[in-house]
Amino acid sequence: MSHYIVLFNFTDQGIENIKDTVKRADDYKAAIENAGGRLVGEYYTMGRYDIITIVEAPNDEAMMSILLTIGKLGNVHSETLKAFTISEAAKIIEKLS
Repeated sequence: MSHYIVLFNFTDQGIENIKDTVKRADDYKAAIENAGGRLVGEYYTMGRYDIITIVEAPNDEAMMSILLTIGKLGNVHSETLKAFTISEAAKIIEKLS
């Protein structure tokens, strides 16, 4: 599974409907699971981003599908970072010349 860190900010619509955010979080988790992935963690944060999630997904295509499904609802903007575990990074680094 590939790992992703997703940084979310509420849109005006999302903050206006803040009371629905926990339900939307449940829908996000379901979308991830339906794509064969797993929500590792979800955190509401103070600072530059409103929510940060850590996701495992089968591949980039599955993750893109999840993000487009969530994005089209209009409640959040996202920025996604593909992440590598230490062991994955070590294998990549070992191959460097």
